[in-house]
Amino acid sequence: MANAVLVIDMLRGFLEEGHPLYGGENVRRVIPNIQRLLEKEIKRGSKVFFICDNHDEDDPEFKMFPPHCIAGTAEAEIIPELSKYALEIIKKKRYSAFYGTDLEKKLEKLKPDKLIVCGVLTNICVMHTVADARNRDYAVEVPVDCVASPDEAAHRFALEHMEKVLGARLV
Repeated sequence: MANAVLVIDMLRGFLEEGHPLYGGENVRRVIPNIQRLLEKEIKRGSKVFFICDNHDEDDPEFKMFPPHCIAGTAEAEIIPELSKYALEIIKKKRYSAFYGTDLEKKLEKLKPDKLIVCGVLTNICVMHTVADARNRDYAVEVPVDCVASPDEAAHRFALEHMEKVLGARLV
């Protein structure tokens, strides 16, 4: 069976200047790595899911973070560098790709050998998605050069947590 690649929040709101949660060049550096990963996995027959923040204007998350990636705005769009790969888009309102989405049903049909999780931010949506995937007993792989956060300490903590506590394989 094929793998499933979950591309987390590679959106203009996190990856382009001028938006309140722009992560900077440290976050943008993963774009070419994710492009290479997708090319390789698509050739292998893997299924790619783009998981995208898509908030309501009054989302409770905005009590913690500035309003971002509001449905229908440019911020909620996949960055142009990756948009050609975005054939399957799953919109989410919370950190985990599983919470309140149909991802679980799609994966049950697909029965992937493993989930490959990439994108941003390592310490928030990537880590929560990995946790929920592991709680569902999926084998999970995280390509270290395909995840990023503007907070380097939080990024390193999340990688260690995903490997040592959640049992994800870092590659």
